[in-house]
Amino acid sequence: MSQASTTITNVLSPSDPPPVLVINAGGRADFVLICEHAGRAIPQRLKGLGLPGAEMFRHIAYDVGAEGVARQLADHLDAPLFLQRYSRLVVDCNRPFDAPDCIPEVSDATVVPGNVQLSEDARRQRYAEIHEPFHREVALFLDRRAAIRSPAILVAVHSFTPRLSGGGERPWHLGVLSNRDRSFAERFLVAFQKRNPTMVSAHNQPYVVDDRGDYTIPVHGERRGLPHLLLEIRNDLLSDAEGQRNWAVLIAETLIHVRTKEPANG
Repeated sequence: MSQASTTITNVLSPSDPPPVLVINAGGRADFVLICEHAGRAIPQRLKGLGLPGAEMFRHIAYDVGAEGVARQLADHLDAPLFLQRYSRLVVDCNRPFDAPDCIPEVSDATVVPGNVQLSEDARRQRYAEIHEPFHREVALFLDRRAAIRSPAILVAVHSFTPRLSGGGERPWHLGVLSNRDRSFAERFLVAFQKRNPTMVSAHNQPYVVDDRGDYTIPVHGERRGLPHLLLEIRNDLLSDAEGQRNWAVLIAETLIHVRTKEPANG
């Protein structure tokens, strides 16, 4: 299925869910949680992107287990949480528009028929209806915090597959990612490693944060000068509710420990 010659007036129909779901909007913690790859929804008008249904349960469609961890963290920390409802195959809400995998034609060796030769207008329409509203809600929330001088520490919650197609095993249990400002991420990682010495954790593994491949940290964290980090948890450790709950506790305890040792915005 190709949409090269098809102009879609609207991607979302009235029966489709809104792109953003805000959990615990009144949470009193300094932490603001973001989960850009929580959802697996596909707008009805995109007809499943031409993929077999089973593909939507794989890591290519969403970050397996990340939503469960993020919801548990929101409870433990009393923190607001922004969940993105649509599959990253529709539009990746942690990518700038010009990133090659913002709307991927191929993801981990799987061709996405509904994205092949997608017209520029169709790409922009998805971005405008899903990506922009999600990040607009995050920005407005952070603006309100800034207006009342309420601290904000940005925590993005992700998961990663133990092995990509044709790649080697990824040994890390947890990656803690940052780019220009590593201060909060490094404090978190040091504290996590001391508290969990048997866990394999590292900075900027299995990915790195940069302007071309990421959106949330560069735009909402770095540009605003907020403390921030992006967490990557290996998804085989999040395959059930117990695993998600356990990881949420480990992360929450470390976040609280680091927060009590350092001022929120410096």
